[in-house]
Amino acid sequence: MNLRLIGIGAGVLIILSLPLAGAIAGPDFAGQDDGKGGGVFSALGLSDSSRTSPVAPARSAPTADPQQPGPAEQPRTDSSCGPELSSPHGVEAQTCVLVGEGRTWGRSYYRNTSGRTLDAVLTMMGPAGRTVQIRCAVGAGDQPGLCETPKEASAGGPESYSAVAEFAVPDDEGELLLRSGSNSPAPGDR
Repeated sequence: MNLRLIGIGAGVLIILSLPLAGAIAGPDFAGQDDGKGGGVFSALGLSDSSRTSPVAPARSAPTADPQQPGPAEQPRTDSSCGPELSSPHGVEAQTCVLVGEGRTWGRSYYRNTSGRTLDAVLTMMGPAGRTVQIRCAVGAGDQPGLCETPKEASAGGPESYSAVAEFAVPDDEGELLLRSGSNSPAPGDR
């Protein structure tokens, strides 16, 4: 067999496999990935119900010119997440406490397939009775979204914080459809 032909074929094979390798690696979201992949919230970088998952800092790519700086390195963010939960009403959510750069905040990833707009209230509780609460409008549709509290200066270790998101119908009744917590046990752990 011709060695030149084998070399060209191998080169073409490598070039064609690069897009596949990128697709397998998943989205990068500029360092905002929470260290998980796949599952219901794969578009947002979540997959399993691990309680703690550090986010690896983004690394800058080497450049040919040492005078040319690469992209800035992203700071490390740690997260403590409850399980992915779903209700029979068509709401799915996972709630987390995130810690990075001396600040702490709550975040809830959700998807609303109920066919109606919902209200979400995300509450983050910290040491010494500190509480931060935010309301988020949750549009009807199959697109994943997130609700996030403001980032506050950390006043203790990550274990001293918890977050709870409640999804309800925005009417006089306020029917609660789903409650998701950062320290909730997984459905099989009860």
